[in-house]
Amino acid sequence: MTLENPFFVVKDEVCKALNKNRGLYGRWTELQDVVVTSSTVSGGIPISRDELEWTTTELRKALRSIEWDLDDLEDTICIVEKNPTKFKIDNKELTVQRSFIEQTREEVKIMKDKMNLSRGRDRDNTARQPLLDNSPARVPVNHGTTKYSKLENEIDSPNRQFLSDTLQQQNDMIRQQDEQLDMIGESIGTLKTVSRQINTELDEQAVMLDEFGNELEVTDSKLDATMKKMAKVLHMSNGNYNNYIPAPTTATSSVSDLASKPSSLSSLSNTITNCFLCSGD
Repeated sequence: MTLENPFFVVKDEVCKALNKNRGLYGRWTELQDVVVTSSTVSGGIPISRDELEWTTTELRKALRSIEWDLDDLEDTICIVEKNPTKFKIDNKELTVQRSFIEQTREEVKIMKDKMNLSRGRDRDNTARQPLLDNSPARVPVNHGTTKYSKLENEIDSPNRQFLSDTLQQQNDMIRQQDEQLDMIGESIGTLKTVSRQINTELDEQAVMLDEFGNELEVTDSKLDATMKKMAKVLHMSNGNYNNYIPAPTTATSSVSDLASKPSSLSSLSNTITNCFLCSGD
């Protein structure tokens, strides 16, 4: 089963946030120039200072959020690299995705470096300002510093949460598929064992049938030989059958009557002897 790659969903969100930051960064640059120019000319704090501080704070938050999203995109690439068959993606596409992350990081880095440079310059101006005014040093109130120090604890990127949920769903699907594959493997193993047992029983029955067939052939041969011998005996006895005298049926018959017919007794004796001889063979 092919899984949906969450990279493209988060990439769209990153592109939208990056386009928004470009506009915000352009406005921040304009305000920075206005503030520097106004401070140089009049020596006072212009009205645009409040807007500059707000823009700076929002821009830093947005850049930090994009960096988090880029970290998550790298995590998705690592996951896809470990499961290339499930996501159906090749190395060429992975290279394009990594190139997008690197280019975006470079653009974010340029913005942050520019802001850090301006921040250092503002600190130098703030330090020199009391000397120029011949007044005691005044510590500026900087609400942004506290916000920046708590940024990682207070801000949670929506894209990061979405990506985390998506990755969790993908992991659950992979785990369920692994469990189903394990169950299928166990069922196949059971069927394989049963098929082997059936095959063994069939082989044993085939051997028994062969033995039974051999016994039938031997019995058939013996029966055929016996039938031939019986036919031979009957054929030999048919020649003297006319002289055979049945056993006496009345009480008045005596041994003397049978003794008076020696030819009949001799014929009967010969017939019985031949039967025994044939059966013995």
